[in-house]
Amino acid sequence: MAVASRTGVSVERLDVSAYEVPTDEPESDGTFEWDSTTIVVVEAHAGAKAGLGYTYAPAAAGKLVEEKLASEVEGADALAPAETWEKLGRALRNAGRPGIGAMALAAVDCALWDLKARLLELPLVDVLPRAHDAVPLYGSGGFCSYSLGRLREQLAGWAEEGLPSVKMKISREPERDPERLDAAREAIGDDVELFVDSNGALERKQALDWAHRLRREWGVTWFEEPVSSADFEGLRLVCEQGPGGLDVAAGEYAYVLADFRNLIGCVDCLQADVTRCGGITGLLQAGGLAAGHGLEVSGHCAPQLSAHALCAVPNLRHLEYFHDHVRIESLLFDGVLEPEDGELRPDRSRPGHGLELRRADAERYAV
Repeated sequence: MAVASRTGVSVERLDVSAYEVPTDEPESDGTFEWDSTTIVVVEAHAGAKAGLGYTYAPAAAGKLVEEKLASEVEGADALAPAETWEKLGRALRNAGRPGIGAMALAAVDCALWDLKARLLELPLVDVLPRAHDAVPLYGSGGFCSYSLGRLREQLAGWAEEGLPSVKMKISREPERDPERLDAAREAIGDDVELFVDSNGALERKQALDWAHRLRREWGVTWFEEPVSSADFEGLRLVCEQGPGGLDVAAGEYAYVLADFRNLIGCVDCLQADVTRCGGITGLLQAGGLAAGHGLEVSGHCAPQLSAHALCAVPNLRHLEYFHDHVRIESLLFDGVLEPEDGELRPDRSRPGHGLELRRADAERYAV
């Protein structure tokens, strides 16, 4: 008997599209430079309803959805996305599930959860095991390529909007960072928390030295990827020997559950990206793993897709309100949420996550 017969609602097809959106100016962090971001959008159809998911990944992730996942989804139970997730994971075995495979799976899984909520005519936050009504935010940008004026303007803008914490990139040119950190702290004042992200640019002892200096001179409370996220011992060193009041974070490049497990004991807060870790189903698993080890979870980027999903993570700390993704989601989708009192609050008057692709506007960026 077909799985779909249990509910009588089956997924009919997936539509895939990709869009490359230029940045508003060149950007860089400690280890990378870019001038555009690609988003792969998946729409899952059942009757007159369609669910929408996406991932920030190369357009090749869309091709992987078409080649390896679409046929597995067709005919699947539209009200059982977690069951379909298991099936899709097996389908990716030989293609490689970590990395781009997990990102392709994430876009499909998010679309399936959204579809389920729309079929039930409920907001996604209420279909998931809701633990929160809203998600706390921190502003994120402060790229190494920014002028001091642009850095001050961006970080101060978030502070004025009521975001309690802001994050900047460091470590591309460490000799310039004291001046940049001075400018950041001056712009946001003493009452807003300052976070930094090295994107894995530093060596272990160098990172440990910076950890103490960041806390002592600028009151930094969050040090993200001080060393490569693959350097577990380096993360552990900074975590254990760094100063009190400075949390070490990593996890944005965790794709499968084993990636998160490897970071347990190496960080103070575990990051998870719903568009990379296999979607909402993968995110809930990562959240459970973290909770079992007494760790909080911080959502990485994709704020519009993350808002509903992270409300289902009891041990949530906050969500990264990342400049690039805020721009892209506002350009491409209707139904985007605006911060209120430093939080994103899901719109419970709309079914699903409430996002709708503005096709005419998106077409100019189509890949």
